[in-house]
Amino acid sequence: MKDAATAIGIGLGLVVIVTANVLEGGNPMSLLLLPPMLLVFGTTLLVTVAGGTMADAKGAVASLKRAFTGGDVKPAGDVVPAVVSLAEKARREGLLALEDMVKDVDDPFLVKGVTMAIDGTDPDEVRDILEAEVAAKRKADKQSAKFWADAGAYAPTIGIIGTVMGLVHVLENLASPEELGHLIAAAFVATLWGVMSANVLFLPLGNRLKRLGELEVARMEIVIEGVAAIQAGSNPRVIAAKLTSLLPAGEQPAAVAPGQAQAA
Repeated sequence: MKDAATAIGIGLGLVVIVTANVLEGGNPMSLLLLPPMLLVFGTTLLVTVAGGTMADAKGAVASLKRAFTGGDVKPAGDVVPAVVSLAEKARREGLLALEDMVKDVDDPFLVKGVTMAIDGTDPDEVRDILEAEVAAKRKADKQSAKFWADAGAYAPTIGIIGTVMGLVHVLENLASPEELGHLIAAAFVATLWGVMSANVLFLPLGNRLKRLGELEVARMEIVIEGVAAIQAGSNPRVIAAKLTSLLPAGEQPAAVAPGQAQAA
């Protein structure tokens, strides 16, 4: 499921800023100055890289596509019908009967868990393996989100540095009053880009990745409970009720009755 919330929010946010600038009689092109933009974006990204490892930086850059498109995040509740369907068949025909059925499930994490159950892996070991994968996923998502959040923290200060540098240049040209207005305006463009890049780009990206990670982990945790229930031979109705109760309020679908669930 693609979610363009970030692209829409950032894109329209920039449009509103430009529109407000025009309505106030400003010229948007006067804000597109290469030196302050290079200073803010270049230095911010470099010092953010300096605070971690190259692997962290590569992971953060790779996460940009996911941040803007939403990746393939599915609501946690969508996995409940698939688990109930598998539980119903396992209860009637045994775990080995799921071998063919699991091929039609499009959730790799659920497939992995059910496959281990079919292979006769101890339930505690299945849970430990799946929980370890969830922990690794949580750490990776946290690091990517932290990279962009850190960039959002650095950018305003880098912008101030650019403004101070510009004001120093202003003081060097006090003998040319006709140039002071332009120089002062250019100096403050650095602060503008520092604050704007932090609050319109970097921080939203960090929050977006954090939220996407939370949604994926929530779905994975429901899968873990579902696989454990299937291995225990629990009643499909009980499984549906249990998994539904784990969903956030407002996202809880109607209980899935056995015989009506389909693998998803």
